Formats: sequence, C-alpha cells, structure tokens
Amino acid sequence: MGILGSIFTWWNGATIGTTLALHGKQKMGSDSLGNVYWMGGKDTAGRPRRWVIYNGANDASRVPPEWFGWLHQQSDDVPDQSVQPRAWEQPPLPNQTGTALAYRPPGALEKGGQRVRATGDYEAWSPEG
Repeated sequence: MGILGSIFTWWNGATIGTTLALHGKQKMGSDSLGNVYWMGGKDTAGRPRRWVIYNGANDASRVPPEWFGWLHQQSDDVPDQSVQPRAWEQPPLPNQTGTALAYRPPGALEKGGQRVRATGDYEAWSPEG
C-alpha cells in the first residue's frame, strides 16, 4: 500500500496515523495470520491499552481465540505460539458474510427461494380470492 493509501484508507490496514501512534508502545507478539499485537498507555479504567494491527483487511474475525482473550483483558499472559489446538477444535474462519461461503437458510433467494412446507403453513392472500 502506498503512502496515500495509508493516509486515507483505514479498511485496508493500519493508517499512517496508527503507525505513528505506535512510537513508544511495546510490541507483544504476532499470530499465525501475521497480525501484530501491541500494548501501551492506559485506558479510561486504568488498565493497559491493547490493540491489534491486522495483516491485511481490518476484520475482527481474523483474531485467533487466544489473542482475543488477551485483547479483551481476559488474560494477562501473552499467548504462546507453541499452544497446540485440541483435537475437537477447528481453525478459526474469517467472517463469511457477503461471500459465496456465507450461510444461506432453506428458502433463501440465493438457494432457489423454495422451502419445505410446514404444518399449518399460511395461505397467501390474493385479491381475486
């Protein structure tokens, strides 16, 4: 991303203002997606401020669960990269809204608009009837 892009487009990553604000803050680590986590200063409750600089599009669903807990002050321990997922855990997925992989319930127009009739289903009103 060029210098003009980093000044005006916040949705493609950190702006130049965010990059300048990181001066004097402590880099806490990064995750497998390349997101970088920072800490420094205090919030209004007196707790240390924590934030993420995304590697790519700014999408909160791209934060892994272990870093989510750290970001939201649920844990003071910085997540370890060596933590192995449990056998039942699936890798996190980014938000699928607006993509072909988004959930479409039966009857959605994208799936043909037909649904299974339910018992006691309604009868549509018609002016001729």
